[in-house]
Amino acid sequence: MAGKIYTFKGLLTENGWLQNAVVQLDAAGNVLSIAESAEKSGEYIDGYALPGFQNAHSHAFQYAMAGLAELHLDTAAQDDFWSWRNAMYGLALTLNPDQLEAVAAMLYSEMVRHGYTAVAEFHYLHHDQNGQPYANLAEMGERLIAAAQKVGIRITLVPMFYQQGGFGQPPLERQKRFISKTINDYYKLLESSEAAAKKYAYANTGVGIHSLRAVKPEDVREVCNTLDGTKPFHIHVSEQLKEIEDCLAYHGKRPVQWLLDNCPVNENYHLVHATHLDDSEVKGIAQSGAHVVLCPSTEGNLGDGLFRFGDFKKHNGKWSIGTDSHVGLNPFEELRLLDYGQRLVTHSRTTFVTPDSGDSGFNAIKMAWQSGRSAMGSANSHFFETGQPFDAVVIKSGSPLTATAATRHLCNTFLYSSDVSDIQGTMVGGKWVAFHTSQLNRDTIVNDFIKTMEELGTRK
Repeated sequence: MAGKIYTFKGLLTENGWLQNAVVQLDAAGNVLSIAESAEKSGEYIDGYALPGFQNAHSHAFQYAMAGLAELHLDTAAQDDFWSWRNAMYGLALTLNPDQLEAVAAMLYSEMVRHGYTAVAEFHYLHHDQNGQPYANLAEMGERLIAAAQKVGIRITLVPMFYQQGGFGQPPLERQKRFISKTINDYYKLLESSEAAAKKYAYANTGVGIHSLRAVKPEDVREVCNTLDGTKPFHIHVSEQLKEIEDCLAYHGKRPVQWLLDNCPVNENYHLVHATHLDDSEVKGIAQSGAHVVLCPSTEGNLGDGLFRFGDFKKHNGKWSIGTDSHVGLNPFEELRLLDYGQRLVTHSRTTFVTPDSGDSGFNAIKMAWQSGRSAMGSANSHFFETGQPFDAVVIKSGSPLTATAATRHLCNTFLYSSDVSDIQGTMVGGKWVAFHTSQLNRDTIVNDFIKTMEELGTRK
């Protein structure tokens, strides 16, 4: 079966924009060739194609409580990350597999509508409501994969090793759905997850430890020292000041420093948040080649703090973005929030500027995409590579600001001045999964989500 041919008004490469870009795909949606042409071939798309955004950190079930944690009934009570976490645990205790699938499908449908083509699902809601493993150990993970399949998004399922309630502390009752008591228990879960991923062409798996506080130090070392580099490794680290204090009290070291000293941290590691770092940790992460995953909308919502972006950039550190608790789902907004947070403390407007390029928008899109691809476990490192799947988000050419912008201003126009209404559609594997107001299985997904929310009653 022959592949498709598209002509885009413009297409972004790492060397700049191609005008009237003809894209020839094989039957599987992989790139055969891309070139500028004076003639339009195949289906003409009057829009600008960017590489699809990579969502490097997601807790899908938390989408069910997005926007619900801002009603402060006791105005005298302290409300911070830890009180929010208790509310999140309440939700985690209620969801059954059907409900998780409905919530995740709604979330992933919104992700592709906003231009994400892949998601790394940091998954720790493993067991039933009583904390007992399902007959299919990966039941809940398989539901996340099924949700991704309904939507057409790529998913990297990262089952989390979650063993205890804090440094040297037994797990809390409210964490019972998360727990793998031993490494062997975790590896069985991982094996079951890998089998589930084989059922969907756009799914693969990663390896992960929820956090240093959630797993015994000897087991952290064993997991990390047996990684073979074939799967991305994800971990929460240094998100909250209390985590730093507790780690210092237990280990005598800060979390990132302990990780650097005890594990072979390398380019396969993806450190989520890493908000609170000292000088040696900033330098150590960058020099190791590890990536930091930043989630600006969630980090702002939870009051985490600001990552030391400028110092990390000086050491050529690599970073991607994620939406974490999903209070925000727009990749352009995540990048804007990241930039503006830094501007407020540095009083400089050059957050994304590099010695090689003053194009802030292009630089941010490139880094978030390249590091994000690594978070998915993908080897490709260049936009729209020959032989690789054609995954793209297409921006309307007729939006007023876009229509009047010179080519050299396009990336910055998109990043700093656009919203979801400027997106024409999203393609995964050369096929539209969202186009104008049409999306795969959208009506069914919305109806199932509304039904699930009514069953749960959490949004009342």
